[in-house]
Amino acid sequence: MKVGFVQNSPAFGEVRANLERLEALLADVEADLLVLPELFATGYQFTDRAEALALAEPVPGGPAGERLLALAASVNAVLVAGLAERDGDAVYNSALAVGPQGYIGKYRKAHLFDTEKQCFLPGDLPLPVFDIGAARVGLMICFDWRFPETARTLALKGADIIAHPANLVLPHCPQAMITRCLENRVFAVTADRVGAEERLPGHPLTFIGQSQVVTPDGEIIYRASADREEVRVVEIDIGRARNKRLTEHNLIFEDRRADLYELN
Repeated sequence: MKVGFVQNSPAFGEVRANLERLEALLADVEADLLVLPELFATGYQFTDRAEALALAEPVPGGPAGERLLALAASVNAVLVAGLAERDGDAVYNSALAVGPQGYIGKYRKAHLFDTEKQCFLPGDLPLPVFDIGAARVGLMICFDWRFPETARTLALKGADIIAHPANLVLPHCPQAMITRCLENRVFAVTADRVGAEERLPGHPLTFIGQSQVVTPDGEIIYRASADREEVRVVEIDIGRARNKRLTEHNLIFEDRRADLYELN
């Protein structure tokens, strides 16, 4: 199976131009699954909820989502991408999955980071795992990485691959995702952006790039640069994620002691 990521540098609010840039980046790409960054079409740093709502769109059915549907059909791949989602007067930091056959599903970010809490509502949908034929793909978004329950829930639901759209500004995530893969014996594709924004005075953000694909054994197949747009596709063996055996006597999920864990 061929999986990969897009690492872009969106201009805030320039949705049409950002979509056109995406199409250019994917012009000659061949893959089964491609993960795009969080809020890839709008940019990240909204000033308030009203601005986020103004740039948000219904999911499915919005203009960026419809363009992604057409692009998925054009490149014959499943795309997972982060979008600002409008649902009536509510706005969520969401991700949708689309494929050559159409809309697959969506997820709303559960763990909001910093000023996101002033712009978005926390997600109210279950953590999803979608069967795309070649693999079962779970969705999480950016700061969800900081909570190990997120990746564990996706793995327990059968995810082979975690698709992880992100806009990372903290330095720890690329290394932490190695641990998430080891904990759950899954692949992870983190798609981050590059560039900088300072739309809130005194609150500059520099995005760290370093999009990556990590194996169930914690190997980094490829990690992108910290400051350049980039598309990368690698080949993986999904069977590695379906083998949860660590030793002759240890299966990672069967050895869990749920009777002793205090999860609340």
